[in-house]
Amino acid sequence: MHSFENHPAERIPTTIYPDSEEASVAVARDIATLIRNRAAEGRMCVLGLATGSTPTRMYEELVRLHQEEGLSFQNVISFNLDEYYPMQPNSLQSYVRFMHEYLFDHIDIRPENVHIPDGTVRQEEVANFCRHYEEQIRAAGGIDIQILGIGRTGHIGFNEPGSGAASRTRLITLDHITRTDAASDFYGEENVPRRAITMGVGTILEAHSIVLLAWGEGKAAVVKRMVEGEMTDSVPATYLQKHPEVSVILDDAAAAELTQRKTPWLAGLPCNWQDEALVRKALTWLARTLQKPILKLTDEDYNENGLSELLNESGLAYNSNIRVFNELQHTITGWPGGKPNADDTYRPERQAPFPKRALIFSPHPDDDVISMGGTLLRLVDQGHDVHVAYQTSGNIAVFDDEAIRFAEFVADYDAAFRLDEQQAETLYERVVDSLKNKAPGQVDSAEVQQIKGLIRRGEAKSACRYAGIPDENAHFMDLPFYETGRVRKKPLGEEDIRLTVDLLNQIQPQQIYAAGDLSDPHGTHRVCLSAVFQALQQLKAEGCEWLKDCWVWLYRGAWQEWDIDRIEMAVPISPQELTRKRRAIFKHQSQKDRPLFPGADQREFWQRAEERNRTTAKIYDQLGLPEYEAIEAFVRWKI
Repeated sequence: MHSFENHPAERIPTTIYPDSEEASVAVARDIATLIRNRAAEGRMCVLGLATGSTPTRMYEELVRLHQEEGLSFQNVISFNLDEYYPMQPNSLQSYVRFMHEYLFDHIDIRPENVHIPDGTVRQEEVANFCRHYEEQIRAAGGIDIQILGIGRTGHIGFNEPGSGAASRTRLITLDHITRTDAASDFYGEENVPRRAITMGVGTILEAHSIVLLAWGEGKAAVVKRMVEGEMTDSVPATYLQKHPEVSVILDDAAAAELTQRKTPWLAGLPCNWQDEALVRKALTWLARTLQKPILKLTDEDYNENGLSELLNESGLAYNSNIRVFNELQHTITGWPGGKPNADDTYRPERQAPFPKRALIFSPHPDDDVISMGGTLLRLVDQGHDVHVAYQTSGNIAVFDDEAIRFAEFVADYDAAFRLDEQQAETLYERVVDSLKNKAPGQVDSAEVQQIKGLIRRGEAKSACRYAGIPDENAHFMDLPFYETGRVRKKPLGEEDIRLTVDLLNQIQPQQIYAAGDLSDPHGTHRVCLSAVFQALQQLKAEGCEWLKDCWVWLYRGAWQEWDIDRIEMAVPISPQELTRKRRAIFKHQSQKDRPLFPGADQREFWQRAEERNRTTAKIYDQLGLPEYEAIEAFVRWKI
């Protein structure tokens, strides 16, 4: 495995990769090396495997290594961490099905060497099953590498808060937060099993080596508690600190709260104070910590809060203060498309050309107005040619009764106007029958999926019309990776990239806005952003001329907001514009009141967005910048 440098604040060695792609590939290759080494020695390799979205890219790479580089799994024995209880192996949410879809069906592992907790065993036999599961692990010689993810409660496997370091494989009751996080897979929290069979913390700690993977900002807080906090059964993952061969593999986002990333000066780590981004990070942190405007920070404030080296570099606190203050001030603009005939030296966007063609990529049919609705309205008001590309249909996020309501409307409409009543009535009956007989989490019929997609499409068109965007400027991409009818999607494919390239070439925008909101727990935002990035890289490699005059801005808001020190364009939103933004969001009626997949935050999306926009404005105000009602924030991505 990799070698690690342990930082003073960290109780577990960590390695941080730029993104989950690079990290997943690296871990897969380490596993492949171990498998090959064991095979060369004539020995079996025992893997402890995890499920969920975190390890899927790692499994894809293992499959590729098997299919393209001859990696054999004939000498591999696998043990999975857990399974819901009760759970049929062929259910959509079954971990048996998950492992076969992502790994076992694509490699040459022997079926008798695959072990997954049995969600069908009778309850009176569960204790014996768990004892036997542990006996099988011991008989195999113990687990060589145990792969783990981490839940928001700090659970590993399904070891919820309260699980002790000596706990063994057992039946456990799931925490409310864990069930809330799983709700999207089961199409509602009420359908999530209340129990699961899981390896215990003690069982996990007996593995010869442990690798824990964590991606995204949503995991950053619990990663910090695991890596830097005291051992406690309230965060079972902290018990990994006891293991001599454990490593934590993170992407940049999941590492954001670690001391080495967030406040390295407090840990006595070397800091490059020539790095303007680091200085800005330090001073915004210091000002917010002391609740002082940046221009009021003193030499004493620097010295008393770990920033004496920065003070030595700058000579006087005021020198750094004024530089960072000016940088923040220059991020603020009421002209997101650039102000015509104005000096743009200190503005985040170019003044020419004007007007610009702006293309907003929206992963779901409402992310555009939720995350940057105020900026979208301002771009339209200021005369730019605004296009919106809805990357997915969003059809799985529509409640069944909405589909019935629309099918019934079509039948009544046709009857009222004496159209082909029989066809509409037959369709309505098929839809009702399909939904009435559907089991929880079962995939909708093709007709129901299409109706739900049309509902989302109609809402998006309505929002565009309200914002002043012409119908022909609303583009519905329906990227194939999404169209599974399930929460679990296909990997991004060549057709997804081709469709994105074609649209970019068709519009040839001077501005692109894309969702950098990577904390989306369902992963759609991450995949959609990757589609945009890969398409742009392909166009760049082809020497695309129009791309040379195109800037890319990343927005957030649906799931989290940019840290203040990273913001490169801040667009103030007035009270009136905030009201208009809310009305545009309300056009998405199927997502109103209670979205089908709310994630951990139970508020409606418009409430989340407004709170984040107001918080950003409040932080700017606290730092000594002008006071605004709300601010939408953007970070530029260099092509």
